[in-house]
Amino acid sequence: MAHGAATHAHLNALLWCSFGNEDVTMASRASWKGTLAIGKLTCPVALFAAASASERIALHLINRATGNRVHRHYVDSETGEEVARDDQVKGYETRNGDVVLLDPEEIAAAVPDSDKKLAVSAFIRCGEIDDVYLDRPYYLGPAEPEAEEAFVLIRESLAQQRVAALARTVLFRRVRTLLIRAHEGILIAPTLNFDDEVRSAHDAFRDIPDHPLPQEMLDLAAHIIETKKGHFDPSAFDDRYEAALAALVEAKLKGKKPAPPPGPAESRIVSLMDALRESAGVTTAKASAQPARRKKTGVRSRPAHGRRRAG
Repeated sequence: MAHGAATHAHLNALLWCSFGNEDVTMASRASWKGTLAIGKLTCPVALFAAASASERIALHLINRATGNRVHRHYVDSETGEEVARDDQVKGYETRNGDVVLLDPEEIAAAVPDSDKKLAVSAFIRCGEIDDVYLDRPYYLGPAEPEAEEAFVLIRESLAQQRVAALARTVLFRRVRTLLIRAHEGILIAPTLNFDDEVRSAHDAFRDIPDHPLPQEMLDLAAHIIETKKGHFDPSAFDDRYEAALAALVEAKLKGKKPAPPPGPAESRIVSLMDALRESAGVTTAKASAQPARRKKTGVRSRPAHGRRRAG
C-alpha cells in the first residue's frame, strides 16, 4: 500500500465518527432500477454508481472562536433579510432582468415521467463515440435472480459482436442516454453528455500554429515513449491532495507540526531539444558526434524557416 493510502486509511480509522464516513454496504445500493428492453426482449436491471467521492475527507466551516459548525442561511439580495424555506422558490432570470417563478409542482409536471424502461435504440461499434461525450460511469447488473439468464445473454452478445448499445431512460428527472458495453464479464453503462453540452475543440486549439519539427526531435520522442511503455494500473495513482490533507489533520490531532511538502526540483533544461536529449539519456556531446546519422534522416543542419535550431 502506498504511503498516502496508508496514511489516509489510518486517519479514516481514527476519525470514523468525526468525518461521518458511510458504511461500505452503501456501495452495493442501486442508484436506479428498471427494465432493459431490446425489442421484445426485456431484462430487469439495476444501475450502480461506478465512482464515488464519499470516502474523501469532508471539511466543514467552523467558527474559530467557539469551534462550532457554521450553517448557511439564505438572505434576500436586496433587503438582506433571511428568507424562510417555505418562501424559497426556483426561478429563471431572462436577459432583460425579468424573473419567471417556477413552483416545484410545475417543474415536476414539465419533466418527462419515468417509465423505468431502458430502451435500446441502436448498436454501434465500441470505439465510435468520442471520449468527451462520456459523463458518469455506472455498472449495469441484473436486478433479480430471475433476470440473470437474460442478462448473461445480452452481455455475451455484446461482447462477441464487439458492439455497444445506446439506450435512453429518465434518470434523476432528466432524460439520459447510456452507452452499454461489455467489459471483462460485466456491463458498464456510462451516461453520455448531450451534443450541446460538449464544447468544440476549435476554440481551444485555433491559435496553435503548425511547427515543423526536426526528425531528431521525433526520433528522441519515439525513443522516450518506447522506453516508458507500460500498462494502466489505477492502484498506482493516488490523490496527493487527499493524502496531504489526511497527514495534516493527523499531525494536528497528535499536536505535531506537519512536515513541509517537498519543493519542486530545479530545472536545468533550457530548450526543447535539451529536454528530449536528457529525458532519453542522450548528451549533447553524443548527439553532436553522430552527424552522419542525422544527415541520413534528411534533416538539414540549417534552421527551418529561418528559426534558430534548438540545442
